[in-house]
Amino acid sequence: MLEHIPAWLGRALANVRAGADKLAIAQTDLGGSFGALDLTSPAFAHGGRLPPRFTADGAGVSPPLTWGSAPEGTAMLALLVEDADAPAPQPLVHAIVWGIPADAARLAEGAIVADGNGVAARGDVGRNSYRGEGWLPPDPPTGHGEHRYAFQLFALDAGAGDPGASPGRTALLRAMAGHVLAAGLLIGTYARGEAGAVTIDQASRAAAST
Repeated sequence: MLEHIPAWLGRALANVRAGADKLAIAQTDLGGSFGALDLTSPAFAHGGRLPPRFTADGAGVSPPLTWGSAPEGTAMLALLVEDADAPAPQPLVHAIVWGIPADAARLAEGAIVADGNGVAARGDVGRNSYRGEGWLPPDPPTGHGEHRYAFQLFALDAGAGDPGASPGRTALLRAMAGHVLAAGLLIGTYARGEAGAVTIDQASRAAAST
């Protein structure tokens, strides 16, 4: 989709970005202060480049995610993935998963897929900014520069509201407001047509061969 934007237009829009301050995790409506969750991925480091496999330039599957124990009192977890550098007034939503069990510790690669308004063992997959369920693969405009994809995981107490089946961002934030016990943030970057940093897997293979 955005790959069809010509490079000259992407460069012209280089300074048009939603901004990290618009990310859900930065919104004061979620609560005054909450603890930290350790959110990581075996596929990329925090601040590192997303492997093309997880983008519109590859297979377009969702990346694997792992996290530490949720705090006492956690009733469920919710995941929201947003592009802080989308050329729009608000971040672009790439994935929502609501109602992840409190004792879960991971989402496998490719786990974020359309579930037909159903609640599976991993939770209810919500709607991305293109109104579809599931993972919206990163697809930044050519020439627009590096985009930051914010994987945000929230531990929620039992008072969290019901956002409805296949929730969108607005319903999700409304349901979470005032009920966040802890949150984790993992940033993956991607820029179309630009050389990326060495991935974790590449670094491991290189070290093993020395």
